[in-house]
Amino acid sequence: MRNTILLFTAICFTVLATSNLMSQEHENVEMVGRIYNGWNQVEDVVVVRNLAFVAAGISGLQILDVSDPANPELIGFWEDNPGFSMGIALSDNYAYLSDAGGGLSIVSVANPENPEEVSFVETSGMSRSVTVSGDYAYIADDRNGMRVISILDPESPEEVGFYDTEGWARRVEVSGDYAYVADDTCGLRVLSIVDPENPEEVGYCNSFEYAESVTIRGEYAYITGGGPGGLYIISITDPEEPELVGYLETQSNARNVVLSGDYAFIANGFRGLTIVSISDPENPEEAGNIDTDEYIESVSVSGDYAYIVDKWDGGFYSIAIADPYNPYQAGSYEAPMWIRCIALSGDYAYVGTDDLRIVSITDPSQPEEVGDYNHERVDDIKIYGDYAFIPEEEDGLYILSISNPLIPEEIGHYDSPGSANGVAVSGDYAFIAESRIRNDNYEHVGGGLRIISISDPENPEEAGYFDTPEKAIDVALSGDYAYVIDTDFRYTFYVISVSDPESPEEVGFCELRNRPGKIEVSGDYAYIADDSRGLRVISISDPENPEEVASYDEGDGRVTDVAILGELAYVVDRRNGLIVISIADPENPERVGYYKTPGWEQSVVVSEDGLIYVADGTNVGIYRFTDPAKVGDKSNRFIPAQFSLATPYPNPFNSTTIISYGLPCPGNVSLQVYNTLGQQVSTLFQGYKQPGIHTTNMAANNLPSGLYFLHLKTSSQVFTQKIMLIK
Repeated sequence: MRNTILLFTAICFTVLATSNLMSQEHENVEMVGRIYNGWNQVEDVVVVRNLAFVAAGISGLQILDVSDPANPELIGFWEDNPGFSMGIALSDNYAYLSDAGGGLSIVSVANPENPEEVSFVETSGMSRSVTVSGDYAYIADDRNGMRVISILDPESPEEVGFYDTEGWARRVEVSGDYAYVADDTCGLRVLSIVDPENPEEVGYCNSFEYAESVTIRGEYAYITGGGPGGLYIISITDPEEPELVGYLETQSNARNVVLSGDYAFIANGFRGLTIVSISDPENPEEAGNIDTDEYIESVSVSGDYAYIVDKWDGGFYSIAIADPYNPYQAGSYEAPMWIRCIALSGDYAYVGTDDLRIVSITDPSQPEEVGDYNHERVDDIKIYGDYAFIPEEEDGLYILSISNPLIPEEIGHYDSPGSANGVAVSGDYAFIAESRIRNDNYEHVGGGLRIISISDPENPEEAGYFDTPEKAIDVALSGDYAYVIDTDFRYTFYVISVSDPESPEEVGFCELRNRPGKIEVSGDYAYIADDSRGLRVISISDPENPEEVASYDEGDGRVTDVAILGELAYVVDRRNGLIVISIADPENPERVGYYKTPGWEQSVVVSEDGLIYVADGTNVGIYRFTDPAKVGDKSNRFIPAQFSLATPYPNPFNSTTIISYGLPCPGNVSLQVYNTLGQQVSTLFQGYKQPGIHTTNMAANNLPSGLYFLHLKTSSQVFTQKIMLIK
């Protein structure tokens, strides 16, 4: 089992459904638990002493302990960023994160295990990178040059100045009274910041095709970029007359550079880490190189190690550089890859990433990975009986036995002619939604609804086929009908009779608009997740004449999936999160709840007890709908398997913290606070509670700083948690 995954689980569920998530927008939906902490594409890394701080796109800030470089460990994360974290700088227990959405997030990292946002300041453009000098943060804004933010009070930052460069500002470095801006195709800009509120350009150098990053040492500026990729060394003896004095081609897309001793360490794109001797800045020479077979975006150096991050796959590598001419990989940290889909069966969740992972959800508030299956990539998965069905774009349909969920085993495979996109299963048949592809002879093959006999799962074989015009992207089943969405130039919803699976026959269709995606059928209606028009409702009461009768649209969403349970539709939207829609009257859908999850929503499923599982790229969040009108509905209430008292969050705290506890049965409980002398100082709750997950706030009030103990008492058990108050 992956130890790193168990570490994720331990960290994630310390947080539980607490403040960093509750601070996001939500209504009538609350979080119950969480699985994994996946990283989006990684943009920047800074190492300070034994901690590495990673700007990880929509995954925000990730913090690793690198005291043992051979075994980096994730210890904390913050992902309430408004957009996409691209750059990072550290100063005085604060992390400054530039956000591509246009702004700067300031996060306290005084406790690296529980980073906490203290402020955010909006800027007008796309904040690509940030550096901090004195009381100011300087942002390289992709479209608007350099922005200057006063951080004299990190809790109240304020933009006080800017300079609009001609190019696309990539990075900025400050030295003395000057800011040096790598301005893409417009070269190196030198700005006077004697008055930070009124920066002024005083120098310029464009002796290279483009400037990607810049760092300063003494009388030289070191630039990465150029056409074929390279390190450019600029004399800044006179900052108003910068001059190219040295160059070394790096043979790849040199992304950024840091200096240590007599060496420059370059994050060199597809070539990995390149180390350059700069003992003579006018004659740089390559010393060593290590290729990780990944795309290296950023590098930071601390002591005898360089730390590099892989932009696309979320990898973090420790490189030993004691001998710069012979670097080698000392350790790595592999974050879970993009969480794409999820399926449920009994006490287990099957999570699709770049492989398949099996998670016990006996207690959804404390899920635990218990098994995995090495698969190249899992974009969709359906569970039917003791089998898991995985369609794969290039390789058809895989059938796994999950009779022992801890040890899934591939037992069958069907090589589909086209590209397998989605699958539905009923009885002895699997139904594949398939796109056309070009074969080796450049002929179009496949496409449509392919029906596979699985009466012998070890030997699946084609039983029937229905040809659709171009790209069948999903299929749903109900009774004797298969419902297929095909996205040719018209976007069409097909109703196909499969009463005889060997001779499927079209009985009806209707044309759709925009980009329909996943489909779910319930009763007389089909519900379609539309990429640009929200939830579409199709009446199928007359299969020969399906027609759209309603839609629900948030206006600016990107809806990717829908699940139905009873009178509720659960929609996931990459811009707006989880949306709960009442379909008591399917022709008049109405939003009744939502939760802005941290990532980009991919898929959603709902268990029979009403728990909602959302795979959103960064994690699988477990939620429940809490509409007061549904309180009496058993399907609306998660009942934990055992008593529990979660670690408060945040902990330590300085004003308010949130405490969560689980009750498997009703009864009298008390939640009290004691000091180190054993004296009771507060009663947070005392009385009768129904079973379920409960939360309460603890305010610091007049309590002095120090260690306290939470006591949860039931009729049969006592639970204790430590909590630290720091004022």
